Amino acid sequence: MKRILLIFVIALGLSQTTKAQAVITAVPCDMLGMVMNVGSQETSINIYHSGQSMTFPQSENIFMWEFTDQQGNILHQDTLVDESTIIFGHNWSLTDTINVTVHFVNDSANLDNWYINQGLPTNGNSINCLFEDQIYWETGAPTPWGSWTFIHNNPGVDLNTPTGIFNIFPNNKQLIKIVDLLGRESKGFKNQPLFYIYDDGTVEKRIIIE
Repeated sequence: MKRILLIFVIALGLSQTTKAQAVITAVPCDMLGMVMNVGSQETSINIYHSGQSMTFPQSENIFMWEFTDQQGNILHQDTLVDESTIIFGHNWSLTDTINVTVHFVNDSANLDNWYINQGLPTNGNSINCLFEDQIYWETGAPTPWGSWTFIHNNPGVDLNTPTGIFNIFPNNKQLIKIVDLLGRESKGFKNQPLFYIYDDGTVEKRIIIE
């Protein structure tokens, strides 16, 4: 009886360990992004990055921000650790279009558990994402008072992704599933963000507008 109980305890421990290892601590770069907060005014910028809340350990999240004008001149630079939001004042003209770049890294986080949960092969890569977009001062509906606004809403790019056959011939990849923001499988509903997961490990964020 003691032997059976001991085996049961060991099996239970292994089961709990397996479950702990399957906890998702990071998501792909193209499931992350930047959001302009309402605190952004004519002379101030307030941008939230979802990588901080979606990547663990959070204490090792590093965001390297850079803002440049259309001539490539650096207007603002900052490196933030364990911070989801960048806030600073500026004297930019409201007619300018500003380039926004953020390099997000976390050497202690990787996507293996996310890939396992999606039934995909793991690669052991750490988080190494690049985000590039542009902002401009928008007036009129829905912001008649004016607001700094992202133009493209580009998803992040995984800098670990190697150049290979799937990059050269992107049509060769096969769609595995479509999931919503909560990871639930979807049939491809319109007017909501969905993530298309392919057999080569790539993920595409799409919104079909009706």
